[in-house]
Amino acid sequence: MTERDLIVVGGGPAGIAAAIAAAENGVKDILLLERDQYLGGILNQCIHTGFGIEYFKEVLTGPEYADRFVKKVRSIKEIEVSLKSFVVRLTPDKTLTYLRPGLMQVDKAKAIIMATGCRERTREMIHIPGTRPAGIFSAGLAQKLINIEGLLPGNEVVIVGSGDIGLIMARRFTLEGAKVKAVIEIQKKTRGLVRNVVQCLEDFDIPLYFNHKISRLYGKNRVEAVDIVEVDDDFNEKPGTKSRVTCDTVLISVGLISENELIEMAGVKLDRKTNSPVTNELNKTSIPGLFVCGNSFKVYDIVDSVTRDSIIAGKLAAEYIRSLK
Repeated sequence: MTERDLIVVGGGPAGIAAAIAAAENGVKDILLLERDQYLGGILNQCIHTGFGIEYFKEVLTGPEYADRFVKKVRSIKEIEVSLKSFVVRLTPDKTLTYLRPGLMQVDKAKAIIMATGCRERTREMIHIPGTRPAGIFSAGLAQKLINIEGLLPGNEVVIVGSGDIGLIMARRFTLEGAKVKAVIEIQKKTRGLVRNVVQCLEDFDIPLYFNHKISRLYGKNRVEAVDIVEVDDDFNEKPGTKSRVTCDTVLISVGLISENELIEMAGVKLDRKTNSPVTNELNKTSIPGLFVCGNSFKVYDIVDSVTRDSIIAGKLAAEYIRSLK
């Protein structure tokens, strides 16, 4: 077992900002764990602009925003970065077990910052009935396939939910030559930023249907069609409003949920609706010295806010470590 001052789990924008802030506030021994082969997290696949407007006062793409922090964290000697490192266990005494290429490592820390981000809600969470063919993707997975892997997941697309990733992917599919037939939103208003509705849907004449849902999905090997129906204020189907839309791809963009199974394993109480820590203080949990920041603390609208609050997490961890001396 190796003993550390601070371990940060997650090398996305939250974890990087927290690690940098901790180092700048006097922490000398920091381990930053990232399960992917690159730092930067989800920003690496977000090639659209709109990042950094608040924090840098510039309009950047996701990779450009991430690169500024990655370069900085790499330049700080107090921070050791371990890539391809997957945490599998966390105990209340702040002992971490993680897998890295070729070995299993156990480290104990004076303080831990969890910046594990969030995951997308799935088809099963919104109960779309029908068959289970190929062609059903979360919006974020489709984004990775196009922007990182260079693959076009489909040609005729229906998007469920008007979350920001779904709106952005409506534009992305269109620019790649696919046809986005509809964006379906069960609520009365969009779940995403207004600027994304304008820039990603209205500018490309992509229809957005409020108070609608998919009532059934069809297809044997691949998605073939969906039934769309209007709903009332109680989300009940309105008779006579059903229509069928042919498509080969359905994207699910119905929100994000914080990824906090590790802190739950350690005994932190979680809100069952959001999967985030139950606390009245920013970035803190019920276990002293165990902090959570970024989208694993709560789901943010923009990365600039993630950076701002994660810097606070780094400072809190540094203060806690100093208090132990």
